[in-house]
Amino acid sequence: MSEKVRNMFADIADDYDRINGILSFGVHNAWRKKTVLESGAKPGDRVLDCATGTGDLALEFKKTVGHDGYVLGTDFCKEMIEHAPAKAEDENLVVEFEVADAMDLPYDDDSFDVTSIAFGIRNVDDPSVALKEMARVVKPGGRVVVLEFGQPKGLIRYPYQFYSKHVMPTVGGWISGNREAYTYLPETSARFPAGDKFLELMNETGSFSSARAIKLTGGIAYVYVGTVA
Repeated sequence: MSEKVRNMFADIADDYDRINGILSFGVHNAWRKKTVLESGAKPGDRVLDCATGTGDLALEFKKTVGHDGYVLGTDFCKEMIEHAPAKAEDENLVVEFEVADAMDLPYDDDSFDVTSIAFGIRNVDDPSVALKEMARVVKPGGRVVVLEFGQPKGLIRYPYQFYSKHVMPTVGGWISGNREAYTYLPETSARFPAGDKFLELMNETGSFSSARAIKLTGGIAYVYVGTVA
């Protein structure tokens, strides 16, 4: 993983949750719930959440898999993941967290029923490698689930572009003191393949028997679900 990206996330880790809530108007909470729903996760399942950040998606999965299920959240940035255990404790949820790179997962083949990554696939050096790794550790017939920003079209396109280009860097930079980070995040979103293009990327890995995309909030984000071959 890029050391520059790692350092950027380390720098904004303390303010990350607060800024996300402000900039997304809280809609990211609904996106995470939709991601868990589309994953098909059920009580008793084993889930690996990559690029877990401060742990929100891992916690959402734990609510679904329940006491008999197992959730492990990993992230390549130690400073981000350090915030996750306290959040799990506050919600009385048992979730494990550890530092790991999505491109080189230190887990055995066929270890999980679901792997997930939210707003992290565009930050890895090679998304195809990360997708293959996430599929490798999932049992055949299990799912790899990706939540990521898209590029909305139609009437929502122009206000979203203005918001991403001007409002996000200003607000995020003011709160965190790192404007560059909140310029980088929307810029990478605008360049990253979305919709059918990301499905093509998934299919090119040869890891999935099928893949589908679910558009969220007019295409501002997508959930991608790949069934492991």
